Amino acid sequence: MATVETRGLTKRFEAANAVDGIDLSVREGEFLVLLGPSGCGKTTLLRMLAGLETPSAGDVLIGGRTVTHLPPRARNIAMVFQSYALYPHLTVYRNIAFPLAAVGMPGHEVAAKVEQAASMFGIQRLLARKPRQLSGGERQRVALARAVVRNPVVFLLDEPLSNLDAKLRTSARDELQQFQRRLGTTTVYVTHDQIEAMGLGDRIAVLDHGRIRQLGTPLDVYHEPADTFVATFIGSPPMNLMEDGSVLCGFRPEHLLPYEAYASGEETVRFPLTVTRVEHLGADRLIYGTLHAPNPDTRVISRLPSNIAIPVETGRRYEFALRARDLKYFDRETGLKRPATPS
Repeated sequence: MATVETRGLTKRFEAANAVDGIDLSVREGEFLVLLGPSGCGKTTLLRMLAGLETPSAGDVLIGGRTVTHLPPRARNIAMVFQSYALYPHLTVYRNIAFPLAAVGMPGHEVAAKVEQAASMFGIQRLLARKPRQLSGGERQRVALARAVVRNPVVFLLDEPLSNLDAKLRTSARDELQQFQRRLGTTTVYVTHDQIEAMGLGDRIAVLDHGRIRQLGTPLDVYHEPADTFVATFIGSPPMNLMEDGSVLCGFRPEHLLPYEAYASGEETVRFPLTVTRVEHLGADRLIYGTLHAPNPDTRVISRLPSNIAIPVETGRRYEFALRARDLKYFDRETGLKRPATPS
């Protein structure tokens, strides 16, 4: 295991910075997720950690050692790509063995390590097959086994689950987390999928335009977003925002409920809501509507769990409410979070 650190890391392409002066520290054994929309710089940052891109400025340190200008093979890292990058003409066995054979490891040692890695991911029966004979989930396991077999100090994963269907992605996410916990290897994982980020990461670094907007635990970035970008990027549906004087008030859809759903005595803020659409999702309902205070005709979304059976119909007006403590405040000009009560 090793720490990973960047100091003022910058990558410039033509007239713009893809990565803009990032300072980041990944703890030993941590699972850190780089989360952001397409083009935010997360993959470029990962490639600089791997040695596949040369920084325009700044440094990369692995295990306290500066590796900024070292080639990938000298960093003792393993990277798994979105495409898995398996050799189509080689068997699964030879794909896993390739990095060991490339450094001249004796055949009997290679065989032992391949068997160990294959056993870890339950793919022993696939060793004689070619990649074209495997499912997406099996290819992912082969790519991970090939990464593990080298005993790297850091894993770098670039959206390795994005090619899987939704059901398989869920099970693969669980397997990946268990494997990382079992090995305890420091891991940096790139994704644009907030569900993956929330489910996998010890901490999440939310990126936008080459900069880290917030770094924190999944609960931190969800419940205490640092700015309006994080507030509206994390969460599905995203946080509702409405203007109130010099500030923006934010609240999660699951916190906006019919007034009668709250216990008497709770400190709440009430809003009249006209319902424009009701979407039934089985476990919950999404209520789309417009608030009429404090700023008229603000579009919002409420999420009602199935245990709240209060009837809500399209076209009607209802009294909805929020607990006062669930309101977040942001500066209307900068988007940055403000104290719990606006000044």
